[in-house]
Parts: sequence; structure tokens; C-alpha cells
Amino acid sequence: MISFIVHGGAWNIPNDMIDAHRVGVTSALRIGWKILEGGGSAIDAVEQAIRTMEENPTFDAGRGSFVNAMGEIELDASIMNGTTLRCGAVASVQNIRNPITVARTIMEKSENVLLTGLGAVRFAKENGIPTCKNDDLIVGRELQRWKQLQVQKRFSAKDAFKGTVPSDTVGAVALDANGMIAAGTSTGGTPNKYPGRVGDSPLIGCGTYADSGIGGVSCTGYGEAIIKVVLAKTVIDYMEMTGADCATAATYGINRLKSKVDGLGGVIVLDTQGRPSVAFNTPRMARAYRTSAMNADVIEV
Repeated sequence: MISFIVHGGAWNIPNDMIDAHRVGVTSALRIGWKILEGGGSAIDAVEQAIRTMEENPTFDAGRGSFVNAMGEIELDASIMNGTTLRCGAVASVQNIRNPITVARTIMEKSENVLLTGLGAVRFAKENGIPTCKNDDLIVGRELQRWKQLQVQKRFSAKDAFKGTVPSDTVGAVALDANGMIAAGTSTGGTPNKYPGRVGDSPLIGCGTYADSGIGGVSCTGYGEAIIKVVLAKTVIDYMEMTGADCATAATYGINRLKSKVDGLGGVIVLDTQGRPSVAFNTPRMARAYRTSAMNADVIEV
């Protein structure tokens, strides 16, 4: 069995953006699936699929990310190998188009797990990962949103998240032919966030977790709430401790997110048999998945 699942955020995606989200997650799915189908690793599939979404301005990851209160873009990402439990992550990193690649390089070429800010950029340069200008990552839609937020006396990402503020964090989970499960997540955070703010996406166990003996998870949603319930690891632990299937575990995690901290978000999950599952408590969530037992992709928004 090989299996692959991606997400492009859980929020109240408006009707006029559904097609763009559908196209975005479909493209990411097919890139990752082609890697797995050709005998490639789960890590490769996750990284390349997420890179595709980081390059797509539809999503809040890489180019097209939200602008912080200083008018800058700061990115977070993480990736995890479920067989070795090695992982890598970056937080509040600037001038990088593909933070998921920096996260993978940290995982594979250092003893660290999480690097932040200037340190992460320095590490990227030392390992031949190109940098870019801040303006290369900003798109007109988000610059206009930022300008509008500056005239507001008060802006709460938590309160806004209950409305129509986007949360287009992206993620992927893969099971390859060797039985490795890998997971990754990438985001630009929340609109007008305080400089240096870090959400769940780069925190192993919160936004991302993989264990090839249990399953893999990538999360999206209001990061502060997801951190408080350690959502990704909560789903994995529930599967391990109770023997629950991934669908039950995913639902348990989202219900706990809501009941404990009034959180909003979504999760994608794979188990060791490659069975995919999705759970969310927002109006919509962009996702796509396929397994070797299926004849076609499933694309849903």
C-alpha cells in the first residue's frame, strides 16, 4: 500500500475561491503521488507537494502568505520522518520561498530540530538554499488586507478566525512502499500577527507528527488553540492507546480542540494501512487524497 493526503487549510473558504483551492490541492496530490508511485520516499512526496503549495499564492504558505504587523512575511514549517522520528522545523523565517525545504535540511543535516529567524536563514545559506526578497513573497491581495487592518483599532486573529479570515496553512502526510510515514506542514501564520509570533505548524506534536508504527498527522487552524491541546500528538496517542481507527481519532482530536479551548481547525491523518481520514469544525477544508487501493483521486473543499 502507498497512500498520500494533502490539505490546503480549514476555514470559511468563499465560493469564488473554491476552484483555486481545488486546483491547488489536486496539483500537490498528483506531484506527491507520482513520487510514491515511482518508488520514491514519503519524505520526498511530502516535501515536493508542500513546495508546490508554497509556490501557489492561493495558500497562506510561502508566496502569498499573510503579512505581519510590521508589513513583513515570516514563515513557519516542519517535517517529520515517522520511521526514525527525526524532524526539522523553522519558525519566523524571512526571505525564504520554500521553508519546508529548510526544515527538511535541518532534519537531515544537523542535530537540531527547530531554528528560528536569522539563524534559520543562515543555515539555509550555508546549505545552498537560495534566499529571496521580502517583496517576492508578498501578493497584492495580502498587502491590501494588511493596509485595511492598520486602520482598525483592534484586531484579534482568534475572533476573526470565527468569521471569514483565511487559514490556508498547507500540509501533507504520506505512506511509501517501504512502510515509512512522513508528515509536514507549512504556513505564513495569521493576518497582521505580532512579529515573531509562532503558531502550531513548526512545533512537532502540535502541527505535525509522524510515527510509522501508528500514523501521521498534519493540522491547520487557529494555532494558539492547537498548541494548547498538542493536537497532532493527541490524535496519534489516541490511536496508539485505544486502537481507534484514524477516522475516530481525527474526530476525537477536533472535538477535544473545540471542547477544551474553543478552537477551530482541521486535521488530515494516515494510519499504517494507508487509510486516510479528515476531520474539521470549520465550514470548509481543502483536501485531496489517494491510495493504491483507489482508482481515482478524491478532491474535496
